[in-house]
Amino acid sequence: MLNGSVAYLVSAVGCLVGVAGLVIALVALQKSRSRPAPAPAAPADPFRDVDADALRGDPRRLRPGDIIDVRGRSWTVRGSIHLVEGSWSWAEHLLDDAGGVKRWLSVEEDPDLELVLWEAEPGATVTPGAPTIDFGGRRYNWDETGQARYTAVGTTGLDPTGTMRYHDYQGPGGARLSFEAYGDAGWEVARGELLHRGEVMIYPQGGPEKVN
Repeated sequence: MLNGSVAYLVSAVGCLVGVAGLVIALVALQKSRSRPAPAPAAPADPFRDVDADALRGDPRRLRPGDIIDVRGRSWTVRGSIHLVEGSWSWAEHLLDDAGGVKRWLSVEEDPDLELVLWEAEPGATVTPGAPTIDFGGRRYNWDETGQARYTAVGTTGLDPTGTMRYHDYQGPGGARLSFEAYGDAGWEVARGELLHRGEVMIYPQGGPEKVN
């Protein structure tokens, strides 16, 4: 049996513990009430799509009849050439504008998507093969060479199928110089300019592909 002093001490300690527990509970409750509630998440926009090809059209799906805007200038795809060399494939599209000016657009993934706008140089007398070529005030360095099989659709001036040889050179600032020979024809020379993806907008027209 506890004597009076011990009982009083136990009772006092118990009261202190109870008060301390009450204080801790009140402090915790106060903190929980003062903590700001998390901001509600912004609702997702179901029409928002950050994919460049979804917003600007997919260059890999270009076909004759499509309209393409390059740096604010509109072109129509008149014909397309699809080329395959081993496991590598790419495409070249013949464009013209309202004034009849013609250009070529090449589309390839190596591995990133690369778009190059080409202008033919029918009066050029240079030939491929050298490690470097000076042309039009620029120096171009050899990049690659090879031979591919092609399939042509739309208006290209080529047979529906055949082979193509090429020599490609690169210059400063994204400049390109290309030599291509289709079938038994001689070399055709073209100068190219590398395009940024944001400079190209595509308006698919969905016309049928007709081999020419």
